[in-house]
Amino acid sequence: MVQLTPNPSYSITVQVQIPNHVGMLARVVQAIGEAGGNIGHIDVLERDRKAIIREITVDAASQDHADAIVQALKADADIQVISVKDRTFALHQGGKLITISKLPLQSQDDLAMAYTPGVGRVCTAIAENPERAYELTIKQNTVAVVTDGSAVLGLGNIGPEAALPVMEGKALLFKEFGQLNAFPVCLDTQDVDEIVETVKRIAPVFGGINLEDISAPRCFEVEARLQRELKIPVFHDDQHGTAIVVLAALTNAFKLVGKSLETVKIVINGAGAAGVAIGRLLRKAGASNIWLCDRQGVVSTTRPDLTPEKQEFAVAATGTLAEALQDADVFLGVSAPGVLTPDMLKTMAQGAIVFAMANPVPEIQPELAQGLVAVMATGRSDYPNQINNVLAFPGIFRGALHCRAATITTTMHLEAAHAIAALVSPQELSPEYIVPSVFDERVSAAVAAAVEQAAREEGVAQA
Repeated sequence: MVQLTPNPSYSITVQVQIPNHVGMLARVVQAIGEAGGNIGHIDVLERDRKAIIREITVDAASQDHADAIVQALKADADIQVISVKDRTFALHQGGKLITISKLPLQSQDDLAMAYTPGVGRVCTAIAENPERAYELTIKQNTVAVVTDGSAVLGLGNIGPEAALPVMEGKALLFKEFGQLNAFPVCLDTQDVDEIVETVKRIAPVFGGINLEDISAPRCFEVEARLQRELKIPVFHDDQHGTAIVVLAALTNAFKLVGKSLETVKIVINGAGAAGVAIGRLLRKAGASNIWLCDRQGVVSTTRPDLTPEKQEFAVAATGTLAEALQDADVFLGVSAPGVLTPDMLKTMAQGAIVFAMANPVPEIQPELAQGLVAVMATGRSDYPNQINNVLAFPGIFRGALHCRAATITTTMHLEAAHAIAALVSPQELSPEYIVPSVFDERVSAAVAAAVEQAAREEGVAQA
């Protein structure tokens, strides 16, 4: 496979001591460059007449690549490597979240109102009218990020403790991009009944529930049951967040190639939570020719092994992914690294659109697809057109919580996708810019407004 682009997720900080004479920094830079590292900051920590200690930030493509860069430095006898720090692990030291008070406690009066005895009056008011919890507690603006650790990123079933850094990260994104409070809830069970009952019992604290990294097919049942049994929004981001951003990106990609959702052949590789949700939302938006593939190839009506979710997309044809892709207009990958080849791309229709969204290594690396497709997107931040759920879920919940939606509907999903797509103007639209940046401050507000309006029109808003 082509070497991945060095990126901050494998960034290291190296402290080196070198002789204080002309040309030594150039030797350090050359060693890093020849090893394929991408240099960021270079700082001087100490200097005297004999030596200089420098701190250098370097992006690598993998842990092995980072190790190779360090070994390249050590191979020069005049370069002394003092220390190496993994910047990603350093960022996570102590976790990424804290809780802070909104109120200063500076006097006895403050304490008497914030806690006992004054707080009892507020408790009584809520007991008499439970709806006042939205007015008088954190509930109105707080989301639970719930997982069982069974399908974490591309890592699989790693359990609740190992899932916690991802859930902390999700809570961080809620705050930064949606101005919402969120808290990670990692459950030590993978039993559907226990997950549902646990979430129901903690629900009084939260205005919404974001389900995360729960494997298929259990995730479908967990979400459906919670949606029926709770009166607050429940949203499985791996399903619907992905589907919303894919629809937004496809909407703009079709403008570039002069095609429409209603007429194209779409191949989705990966029949888990994301693949099924993408297919469902695209159908709601007007797609009619969708081929779903899994590890066994085309999801066919002839196969006896299909789950109910896969049966929704079963087609009469059979074959491999390569055979399914012949004359296809769109490939959407939510599957595994390297399953798509340049030869497969050559069999697709003219103006092919490829979203290779497996992370961290996509189904095909963009370098291999260059010149073979009209529009290319991945799930990575170091290539153009990142299909990133953060474009959707903060605004989805911001809009839903603002109007106290009882649920999140498919119409709200569709309107969110349209709002994201609309933020890319005709003048800006290009093969390398089909979705707005995750740092575009307009995104969350635009999605929230669209979601809230749809909620009100469908009659699910409660405030």
